[in-house]
Amino acid sequence: MRAYLLQRYGGPERTELSDLRKPVPRPGQVLIRVRAAGLNPVDYKIREGKLRAINRYRLPVILGNELAGDVELPGAGVSGFSKGDRVYARVAKDRLGAFAEYACVEADLIAMMPHSCSYEQAAGVPLAGLTALQCLLDELGVKPGMKLLITGGAGGVGCFAIPLAKWLGAEVTTTASPRGADLVRELGADAVIDYTSENLGDYARRFDGALDLVGGDLQQVFNSVVSGGQVVSIAAMPEPRTAELDLNKGWQLRTLFWLISYRLRKQAAQAGVHYRYKFMHPSGSELAELTQLIDAGTLPVKIDRSFPFEQIDQAFAYLESGRAKGKVVVKL
Repeated sequence: MRAYLLQRYGGPERTELSDLRKPVPRPGQVLIRVRAAGLNPVDYKIREGKLRAINRYRLPVILGNELAGDVELPGAGVSGFSKGDRVYARVAKDRLGAFAEYACVEADLIAMMPHSCSYEQAAGVPLAGLTALQCLLDELGVKPGMKLLITGGAGGVGCFAIPLAKWLGAEVTTTASPRGADLVRELGADAVIDYTSENLGDYARRFDGALDLVGGDLQQVFNSVVSGGQVVSIAAMPEPRTAELDLNKGWQLRTLFWLISYRLRKQAAQAGVHYRYKFMHPSGSELAELTQLIDAGTLPVKIDRSFPFEQIDQAFAYLESGRAKGKVVVKL
């Protein structure tokens, strides 16, 4: 089978398409014939070695975090999936493997694809969709009437976070460029702040909480949230609770995260808000919830561009350019 391998940490030149043996599922796993796979910023961060403190992969490793395809062979002890089922998944973080013609995935991480989606659309859902769902429900506790700020709403996670927040009853304000403004309004945003010409810091405190999808200096985000409010980020600096709650790691990683997030946590405390960095976790049951929302028409799936698998290098170059509005996927 063809697979996209990371040989050594570094730039795009460290990856290559290679021919490997088709894998065999272990008990509890499902062998999936991959039809499409989604690209995410975490993929090139792994390639660059920026996440080695969290997961150290034995190189070479097949990259890729999310996929859609057909069940080829359920492993021993697997029930609920049969050959030919159209499924999708966010694969296990310590295994990866979505960028290949076949992948073995733990059964509890898999869900049936939405009937209304193509393989390419479905492949763009798992990582970003689960991230948005877990941030909004588990961390921010979004409820009807809540005034919510989402930064970078036109990106992959934002395209799920905006309609999910609206479904939960929130009043949503998002930041976007003029190029992304129509998209975020189409997704349901009540107000759009043009970050190319407007300053978030010019707005008085009015948000009950914020979901940061951009990262960097969050001082203006902190200042825009009411005292006692929550700011959740997937793009800034991890803080100590991230190591314990999301990664199940020990004191070494907690200490590292304490040091690198000190400035952000101090800014948050001075602004009177709570700061939390979120690493999502794969979940087949939560993915099944997203399937229902997608098929009901509540949650649209926005794909920016689809590339042939042979052009995955070009797909990554496009993703890393920052121009994508919605998800970038490769079709196998």
